[in-house]
Amino acid sequence: MRYRLAIFDFDGTLADSLPFFLSVFNTIADRHGFRRIDTSRAEQFRHYSVRRMMAHVGMPAWKLPLASKTFTNMMREHAATIPLFDGVPETLRQLAAQGVRLAVVSSNAEHNVRTVLGPELTGLVCCFECGMSIFGKASRIRAVLRAQGVMPSDAIYIGDQGTDADAANKAGVAFGAVHWGYATIEALRQHGVAEEFLAPRDLGRIAGAV
Repeated sequence: MRYRLAIFDFDGTLADSLPFFLSVFNTIADRHGFRRIDTSRAEQFRHYSVRRMMAHVGMPAWKLPLASKTFTNMMREHAATIPLFDGVPETLRQLAAQGVRLAVVSSNAEHNVRTVLGPELTGLVCCFECGMSIFGKASRIRAVLRAQGVMPSDAIYIGDQGTDADAANKAGVAFGAVHWGYATIEALRQHGVAEEFLAPRDLGRIAGAV
């Protein structure tokens, strides 16, 4: 199916930031008073929802914004070293060349998103909505739709976590699940998936390409 507007999550979808996230998680845990994790169990944690992970480390909901801010600030210092997934730059160029409008809705800071994308790819993005709670993306997706004058049926939100799927469902847009992100595809399927993408190059299907 062809979509006029492709809205992307950032961490775990466009940017391969999980290794950095794991490298700083325990520092953030110490700073904000929740439990550390055994990073060698990272693959097991990919099966956890965000809320289950919060419960696992004993993080109350009120601490999430504080921990998220610490993460984005730490990432700001290292953003230039965070890579995009292989194939992402080429696919974003392909989609833009085929007339698909590109947007980013991410809980990460806009500065970090722009830094990792770089000037060329940033220039392909028509709209950035960043810095919200991971549970508050639906309203930002709706804001992108309004700004671009696109009906929900003509848009897709591509992400890698159950919270992304839930946001897409609330906003009335299709959800595209990536296989390479923070959560496993099996976990994402529990939230309802319209499209699955095995590798970044498969995102070309958004424009109706093979």
